[in-house]
Amino acid sequence: MSDVCTSEPAGAIRAIDKHSVHRICSGQVVLSLATAVKELVENSIDAGATNVEVKLKECGAEQIEVSDNGRGVEEANFKGLALKHHTSKLRDFSDLIHVETFGFRGEALSSLSALSDLSVITCHESSQVGTKLVFDHKGHLVQQSPCPRQQGTTVTLQQLFYTLPVRHKEFQRNIKKEFSKMTHVLQAYCIISTGVRITCSNQTGQGKRSAVLSTGGSQSMRDNIGAIFGPKQLQSLLTFQQVCPSENIMEEYGLKVGDLPKQLFTISGFVSSGDHSVGRSASDRQFFFINSRPCDPVKVSKLVNEVYHMYNRHQYPFVALNIAVVSDCVDVNVTPDKRQIFLHEEKLLLAILKSSLINMYEAGVNKLSLNYTPTVSSASKEVHLPVEDKAESTENNQPSTLSPTSPMNLAALKAAFSNQNSALSGSKSSTEKASKIGPSQKTLKCFFEGSVKSPLRLRTEATKGSLGAQAELRGFRNEEVSIREKDSEPERDLVVESPDPQHPDSSEQVVENVKDDSEARTPVKDSVIFPEAKRPRRDDPCFTAEETPDTASSTADVPICLQKKTVPLHFCLQALAAGIKRLQQQQRRRAADKLRYRRFRANISPGENQRAEDELRREISKDMFKKMEIVGQFNLGFIITKLNSDIFMIDQHATDEKYNFEMLQQHTVLQGQRLIVPQKLHLTAVSENVLLENVEIFQKNGFEFLIDEDAQVMERVKLVSLPTSRNWTFGPADIEELIFMLSDSPGVMCRPSRVRQMFASRACRKSVMIGTALSVGEMKKLVIHMGEIEHPWNCPHGRPTMRHLANLEIISQD
Repeated sequence: MSDVCTSEPAGAIRAIDKHSVHRICSGQVVLSLATAVKELVENSIDAGATNVEVKLKECGAEQIEVSDNGRGVEEANFKGLALKHHTSKLRDFSDLIHVETFGFRGEALSSLSALSDLSVITCHESSQVGTKLVFDHKGHLVQQSPCPRQQGTTVTLQQLFYTLPVRHKEFQRNIKKEFSKMTHVLQAYCIISTGVRITCSNQTGQGKRSAVLSTGGSQSMRDNIGAIFGPKQLQSLLTFQQVCPSENIMEEYGLKVGDLPKQLFTISGFVSSGDHSVGRSASDRQFFFINSRPCDPVKVSKLVNEVYHMYNRHQYPFVALNIAVVSDCVDVNVTPDKRQIFLHEEKLLLAILKSSLINMYEAGVNKLSLNYTPTVSSASKEVHLPVEDKAESTENNQPSTLSPTSPMNLAALKAAFSNQNSALSGSKSSTEKASKIGPSQKTLKCFFEGSVKSPLRLRTEATKGSLGAQAELRGFRNEEVSIREKDSEPERDLVVESPDPQHPDSSEQVVENVKDDSEARTPVKDSVIFPEAKRPRRDDPCFTAEETPDTASSTADVPICLQKKTVPLHFCLQALAAGIKRLQQQQRRRAADKLRYRRFRANISPGENQRAEDELRREISKDMFKKMEIVGQFNLGFIITKLNSDIFMIDQHATDEKYNFEMLQQHTVLQGQRLIVPQKLHLTAVSENVLLENVEIFQKNGFEFLIDEDAQVMERVKLVSLPTSRNWTFGPADIEELIFMLSDSPGVMCRPSRVRQMFASRACRKSVMIGTALSVGEMKKLVIHMGEIEHPWNCPHGRPTMRHLANLEIISQD
């Protein structure tokens, strides 16, 4: 008797087992170190704690411990503490409208138990002794034992994410970035949690535990800001003063005065003064709260920065704003981390914010807003450029659009790049420079005339060729090729008549009309026109010998009688169908070949710079630069290279400048000048740790520090030497910028923006200039250098270094 198959069919829909569901959902709730710490700190504050201590080992990669002095957990709640959707905050969905606690879903501990080894030590306010609880990955209580502990709770997580191998590996690899993000999130809770003392520390290896941040439990948000960011930050802050929105701003947001609800929003907090140099180089200190809940309101953040840039457009403000709103006008149950919040009457909130901020800044000494222009002009970008580059920075105002795949519009190609080159060189016209081309140079016209026949050349040669060439010529009828040449040249119209199909040996008539030089005082367009020939047919009754050149000796007005000849035509429908099929296959092959060859589709135009750069990055590898063949130099400013069938144009100055810039970036060690008295930096504990972990990078940038490991946090580092270079001077602002960059990329060599500007200026001055004739060896050296740098596609000032011109195979097919 055969066995009966009881297995379910493939693709059958069935329920996922509960354990798998638990792991999948837990990975969506806790996404990072910041999320894990946030959930535990929120639980502590919800429990009424006035003292919260966060302890990390190896930046949180090994262990996370959060202790508090809150109410603790009652024994009756031990079993449900880490179960999914078990909470004391809600009973039904309607309670969500009036929820005032940070947590309310009952997901935090359950998710953390699935992603790590979770243990809890707690002592309820009604208990005399504490209890240690150990949970498995399903959130079930597996061990319970007495443990001495004062009132409160301690939650410990070991090896976060180790149950998800891929995420765990990524988490360990990026632990420095994770730690930096966690610190920023924790700073928000330190600012808004008045009356709560929050501390955070980290231990590396068996070393001493170092403080990351600390607040003193003050009832003032301002004091908390000072405790985290130091007294220097407080000196530049303005207290937010809320005003009613003005009529103009109301109209801007489509609001009417009569429709405004009363006191829907109450905004409090602090923002930076609009004075220059008191802002920050990045938006790393901006904190927004709705009903004291840290969140990320994108529109609010964008508005605050836009208004600030009206008064200080080169920096970003410090922001700490708490928006109090009626609970039934806000929805916090949007995302798992609760940082995205929906608000009713959001436009009204934006109108209040904008009016209040403008009123605050206008009331102060910041009157520079009268000169504000929303778009940064090219002139404003020239402030830090060297003199040689000021003319170059205007190149984007010269549109030069060429289609690499169009028929060889050769003179237009030359004129477009001549216009671009004239913008780069400034004083001399491109045609004047072209007249000085040295023996090792070629013009684009010379190159293409030697490689691919231009349309004009094809048509001229067709007049001397066979019937097939004449048929090719007829295919160019009614085609016009525009050629922009020098204004001083006369205008020429060349008309090439089509040959007579009945007389393949008849010669072509070429009529050249040269206009007087006086008519060429203004720029004109030279045109090569191939008009449709209108010649009478020989079988026309009106046809006469007078109209035929080869019968000029005949008597005038004497009609010629032509006899018709009947020729049998052999026709086969199958052969015709086969021929059509072959023709269609050939057309498809040609189309596929063109698509294969057209790897570069971007035009040479400022609007397509990013697209062109993406194509080059995708198609050109570093080793390809060595294989490029030097064709010549164009207009004393551009190197024309050939790789297989592709033609490229390289800006000789821009590419040399980028190479010199990257060499300066990598190898220059700035010399420092010692200060008479060591200077306090007033760094936060987080910034101080970043500096201590990347001292070598600061030293390469010319900064020297006096480090006292035994001193108090925020006072362990003092500045003793500053980098100087000729007219460039640097200071604490550059240190803060470096710290911000290293927070995102720990251990990566980087430079402050002002150091990069200095290097860009030096690189520009030492690079090959436009107008310099180069030998083939010199051009080859510049091209090879492009393969030796990390980012060869743009110079330090943003000008493109290389563009694709054309593909010879596509041109020959066309």
